[in-house]
Amino acid sequence: MIMLYLFPVCNSPTTLFSFLFAMEVFPKLFFVFFSFLALVSADLLPDAHALPENPITRSPHVNSNSVLVALLDSHYTELAELVEKALLLQTLENEVGHHNITIFAPMNEALERGLDPDFKRFLLEPGNVMSLQTLLLSHIVPKRIGLHEWPKLATESTLHDSLARDPVELTSQDSGEMFVGSARVIHPHAVNRPDGVIHGIERLLIPQSVQQDFNNRRSLRSISAIKPAGAPEIDPRTNRLKKPTPPSKPGSLPVLPIYDAMAPGPSLAPAPAPGPGGPHHHFNGIEQVKDFIHTLLHYGGYNEIADMLVNLTSLATEMGKLVSEGYVITVLAPNDEAMAKLTTDQLSDPGAPEQILYYHIIPEYQTEESMYNAVRRFGKVKYDTLRLPQKVMAHEADGSVKFGQGEGSAYLFDPDIYIDGRISVQGIDGVLFPEEEAKIFSHATAKVAAKPRRATLLEVACRMLGAFGQDSHFTSCH
Repeated sequence: MIMLYLFPVCNSPTTLFSFLFAMEVFPKLFFVFFSFLALVSADLLPDAHALPENPITRSPHVNSNSVLVALLDSHYTELAELVEKALLLQTLENEVGHHNITIFAPMNEALERGLDPDFKRFLLEPGNVMSLQTLLLSHIVPKRIGLHEWPKLATESTLHDSLARDPVELTSQDSGEMFVGSARVIHPHAVNRPDGVIHGIERLLIPQSVQQDFNNRRSLRSISAIKPAGAPEIDPRTNRLKKPTPPSKPGSLPVLPIYDAMAPGPSLAPAPAPGPGGPHHHFNGIEQVKDFIHTLLHYGGYNEIADMLVNLTSLATEMGKLVSEGYVITVLAPNDEAMAKLTTDQLSDPGAPEQILYYHIIPEYQTEESMYNAVRRFGKVKYDTLRLPQKVMAHEADGSVKFGQGEGSAYLFDPDIYIDGRISVQGIDGVLFPEEEAKIFSHATAKVAAKPRRATLLEVACRMLGAFGQDSHFTSCH
């Protein structure tokens, strides 16, 4: 039709030839041009079959009736919180979209109070998220397990692979109770949904791999808290390097001597001795000292030494700390008659009561029998005292043990007033002084006839108040 319409225009042979050429060639060009456009369009425009799927639409849709929603809204909120902290919600949504699942859920009480605090702290640490995921996935089986899946006989068991690839063993007992591993099923079919079921169990299932990770981390933690070794210390008394203290077994006596644990002078300080007491509380020295002081009061005749220990000095506290650190002591306690012979001049010097008591404390555990056997065998025995470097001499006399020499001597008068394995209290009938001080006191007494006075707490306190001009306020001091 186009040719008939254009033909009258072509009235010359040349024009007709050109028209025929155009009509023959152009269709081929048009065909080639549209073929090229088709190829280019195929490469540039995405094919419907080649379009990647949207990941949101690809993931399965979880409706409000899903078992996962029921888990978040059920009585197993502790387990649901662990699932969220382990970043497992998306993984469980994908599993629910493909098949049913079974969740063995521990009760909240089992996760709050029935779980080791150190193990729970281990699971919640950010670096242990893999262990937490393995633990939680071992409670989930990618299939629906009903009550008929449990074996009927107690001798039988069935295994099901969990999402953690660890098998879950189902067993029963003759009483009808059902078990998942070592946990008893207390709420079977607690939640039943079209895409899964939840069975309530009494406690958490811990895979062996997670337990091994926890044990490894705990053992590493115990050896990672080693304090760095500092510069070598020099002993100020000897100007030599201090040797490290060898380790001692719990309950054994301290390696360091008792003098290293004592505070200098009458003031007190924490004892640095590495004895088994103190931080481990193997010995309660304060209570033991209270017991022997009460024993002195109930025994009768030793009120003055008890008052001096508790009120006039702070030696009772220091003795308690020494016993708490594992040291043992023997107290030679003068009776009230012997304490009455002390003069105020002997007690008025600063620190005099402490020095007197230090000389009556032996850093050993001795009983009347052990001391008597020693003096019977060796004749004379010198015992160390807490008053360095003074020693107290003991020898046999009149079938008993006598301490000191000359006028400053005392007999073991009341043996074994208190013995408990750590503290030994032996009653004596005199106040002991070192040999040099005994000579000074005896010489001063011969030149000046000083009137003996009872060294009671009230008398010494009035003397101290008189030094400050405050004795007039107390009628007992007149």
